Amino acid sequence: MPKPDYTTLDFPDPPDDRPYVIVDMIASADGKTVIEGNEAGLGSRADRRLLHELRLHADVVLAGAGTLRATGASPRLYDEDLDALRLERGKSRMPVGAVISASGDVPLDAAFFTSREFDTYLYLADSAPPARREAIEVTGRPVVEVPADDAVPAMLRHMRSELGARLVMLEGGPTLNGACFRAGVVDELFLTLGGVVVGGHGLPTAVEMPGFEVTRETVTRLELLSAAPNPETEEVYLRYRVRR
Repeated sequence: MPKPDYTTLDFPDPPDDRPYVIVDMIASADGKTVIEGNEAGLGSRADRRLLHELRLHADVVLAGAGTLRATGASPRLYDEDLDALRLERGKSRMPVGAVISASGDVPLDAAFFTSREFDTYLYLADSAPPARREAIEVTGRPVVEVPADDAVPAMLRHMRSELGARLVMLEGGPTLNGACFRAGVVDELFLTLGGVVVGGHGLPTAVEMPGFEVTRETVTRLELLSAAPNPETEEVYLRYRVRR
């Protein structure tokens, strides 16, 4: 069975007020997204390749502050051929990197702030301590203030209007994924199911919504666009579109 090729994917045009938003996650067969605190050990080299192929299409690669603290956050494609393909398509060599934070508690020595290989933006809630904003601004990275009670929609409006972003790729973590699903701004979900059972108790799934009451009426319905098994890695690559 041929392996999926995400370099050839097509996506619909974005809405007028925000970019088209895709979420990419990996989970174990029992739905867990971390082992020993991060996703290392869940995915194969083939899964990481598909992640980088998805970045090929993105104008912005977005992550939450928790993901930045746990594993870092980078928009790199890690492949010169993919970089070249972006340039052929009239895009920048790499997407813009973005992180959203409620508190400003972010590692300022991370490549997200220190690398000059790519551009990044930090979206910071207006409730964060001013001292944290000042510390982040010292790195030279732009800080965009968003209202704490409307952070995700405000961030996406800025990306669309000020950055000209048409497609945003969200790479977690689960709480930010949940905030985006609750806000109704997720358009597609790319989910890799790995051939491993993690077990444990209380470990995060791909989408977490603390304090949100789930009912039959509040669940998000999905349309399956593709499902590609990989017998070599025991993974299944799923692509869903959110039903509107």
